[in-house]
Amino acid sequence: MWDYSEKVKEHFFSPRNAGTLDDANGIGDVGSLSCGDALRLALKVDPETDVILDARFQTFGCGSAIASSSALTEIVKGMRLDDALKVSNQDIADYLDGLPPEKMHCSVMGREALQAAVANYRGEVWSDDHEEGALVCKCFAVDEVLIEDTIRANGLTSVEEVTNYTKAGGGCSACHEGIEEILTRVMAEAGATFDPNAVAAVEPVKPSSGLTNLQRIKRIEELLEEIRPNLQRDNGDVELVEVDGRYVYVNMTGACAGCQLAATTLGGIQQHLAEGLNEFIQVLPASEMARRAAAGA
Repeated sequence: MWDYSEKVKEHFFSPRNAGTLDDANGIGDVGSLSCGDALRLALKVDPETDVILDARFQTFGCGSAIASSSALTEIVKGMRLDDALKVSNQDIADYLDGLPPEKMHCSVMGREALQAAVANYRGEVWSDDHEEGALVCKCFAVDEVLIEDTIRANGLTSVEEVTNYTKAGGGCSACHEGIEEILTRVMAEAGATFDPNAVAAVEPVKPSSGLTNLQRIKRIEELLEEIRPNLQRDNGDVELVEVDGRYVYVNMTGACAGCQLAATTLGGIQQHLAEGLNEFIQVLPASEMARRAAAGA
């Protein structure tokens, strides 16, 4: 499990302001159930003063998503809209005494929901729909603008950090090259240079629990067994092929082989393994192992 602060646990087990807001005049919907996280933020704004009188949320997601949504509502109540829009995802994380790096995307989702709700109140158009050409990560529908803004706002310097903050690259990993290009461009704006080799040298490949390689592989097999019944109900399955550092290679079999939702399924498997191992990993199709070997990756 991730190392959650006491305040995250508090807002998860006893969330503030959860539920519907019948007299809301600003509503923001972000995320997607198919991507694993979805959030609706409802605001009641005083039209005379633009002060947020009340805020409620409904979310489908992990404990960090619930805690981040709860914290956001507590932060913005009593604020004027212009001040509320200055609340960053880091402010949400700080309010909770920090979030695990792998869960920072939950605070980013909260910031987006706030922007969407304020736009809805003001009668402006705000949408997280993406034109095909703007999408970078198709597994989780993350576009270039969100990645750029998140890199700038949080000083991100690696693909791993972008995945932690936006979920981009957390599925099939086909977008990693595109994320690296964005990192190169945005870091250059600040006079910095993106160095993928330097990042790779410090990427964590050992779990914090100190498992040996054999114990780690056995743990991965146990975690796959936990989710196998869900795949088998749809006449599919998954088999472990190889574990190479932070890369876990699998074969999707049965109905899962060639399925249009295979990338989303891999993303779900990756999240389950990452949480069970308490480390950043990537779950890739076995075919990617051969391609990387041929490319000298």
